[in-house]
Amino acid sequence: MTNNDTQKGLLAKAYDSGFELAHDSYQSLSRGSDGRLYYVLSSESLEKGGQLFRFDPETEQIDWLADLTEACGESERNAIPQGKSHVPFFESGGKLYFGTHVGHYEMIQGMERLPENPPNGLKLYPGGHFLCWNLETERLEDLGMVPNGEGILSLAMDTHRNQLYAITWPYGNFIHFDPGSKEIIHIASIAEKGEAGFPGKDYRVLCRSMLVAPDNGKVYFTNAEGDIFSYSPYLKTRPEKLRNVHMRRDYFGYYDPKIPGDMGYNWRKILWHGAENTAYGIHGNSGYLFRFDPKKEQLEVIDRLCSSASKRSGMFDQFSYGYLGFDLAPDGETLHYLTGGPVGDGLGERKKIAKGAAKALENLHWVTYHIPSGKYTDHGPVYYPDGSIPTYVNSLALDKAQQVYALARMKKPWGEIQDLIKLQPGNSS
Repeated sequence: MTNNDTQKGLLAKAYDSGFELAHDSYQSLSRGSDGRLYYVLSSESLEKGGQLFRFDPETEQIDWLADLTEACGESERNAIPQGKSHVPFFESGGKLYFGTHVGHYEMIQGMERLPENPPNGLKLYPGGHFLCWNLETERLEDLGMVPNGEGILSLAMDTHRNQLYAITWPYGNFIHFDPGSKEIIHIASIAEKGEAGFPGKDYRVLCRSMLVAPDNGKVYFTNAEGDIFSYSPYLKTRPEKLRNVHMRRDYFGYYDPKIPGDMGYNWRKILWHGAENTAYGIHGNSGYLFRFDPKKEQLEVIDRLCSSASKRSGMFDQFSYGYLGFDLAPDGETLHYLTGGPVGDGLGERKKIAKGAAKALENLHWVTYHIPSGKYTDHGPVYYPDGSIPTYVNSLALDKAQQVYALARMKKPWGEIQDLIKLQPGNSS
């Protein structure tokens, strides 16, 4: 990568949180009402779990807040640790809610599975916990654990009614949790045997993002076949498939939901747009932006929100599941998306993989979409000052000044880790 290449793009300022084991994090970066960013750096280690940090954009101070395994009361349990959080933070009543997930896997039948034969005499993974960070007391509280030793893969919160909803990994059970009463309701398995299933038969990749409609509290999610389901917190019965709308669109591509390696027809990330009382979402592999109206049961494909380089090459995202760095700016009008762009012509060899991973190397691109005007802008590829590139970026947060942050891979003297970055303008000279 030449200096000239670097000047044409954006610069990524890398921060050092002091966690040398930090592995890939997904979605676990959000801004609190105090203006500070909260994030989890994951761990694959069998000795040390994921770590919770806080970053102040004004002072650039980083504070270590907690070890997830210790917060769950499991530091002396001699079990597989709480290795990561796979979900955003949701704020309600002065608390930031999130959940934990397993960070160590076992290769079974060529796939990453929930460990069945823990090494080193360890006990099985206990199961994911619902946690909350109290902004006033600055303490991390353990609220409860999902059943059957599964991790929390997806999480949504009705912040008006103070209810949490989770999809567990690997079996894909839908959980309704009340933080006030601590009641955990196991509603149903939502996708055959989920990611514990056998490829070609009962395997189904699981939805990573759920939507809560603020007016009635209904929860929406998808499956790999492209069906959209809704769950009513009042009925507390099995989620119902919407009859008049689905995600099976030609523009999204063609997928066999029984085969691992992509997100199928699931939406990748979705969020609520209060001014319109509708939702905006991204389909992962294709990068298409869509608008979803749950009341009218309508879905409208809007624009391809991938990088301009991907548009020119005609290629899908090379991160096999698509990207999760998607958020609405504080102005309520601008969508921000961190996506990929091909290196070179994008026609190089691609790895065949059966999980969420990169098929080929991609640049990181920052893309925005202004909803009222329909203006799409690719702000360009992102580089570190030495010309290397951030990779495996699946998070995004904006501070009060609307500066963009993410968690990204970076090289250190002892190896490659993931940590916090901030996007900055590059040199234009």
